[in-house]
Amino acid sequence: MHQKLIGVNELAEILGVPPSWVYARTRLKGSDSIPCLRVGKYLKFEFDKVMDWLKSQNEAE
Repeated sequence: MHQKLIGVNELAEILGVPPSWVYARTRLKGSDSIPCLRVGKYLKFEFDKVMDWLKSQNEAE
């Protein structure tokens, strides 16, 4: 089953952060970069992968 992809604004709203925060995380390198897919000029996200990434970021602190 395929997971619905969400955009920057939808992800920002779910996480309670500004879209600029999401964009900034996509520009980081390595494991600090939020997992995203590029669809043409658009950034899309798989919510489960983003949540796994957030958990790993919190564990690293």
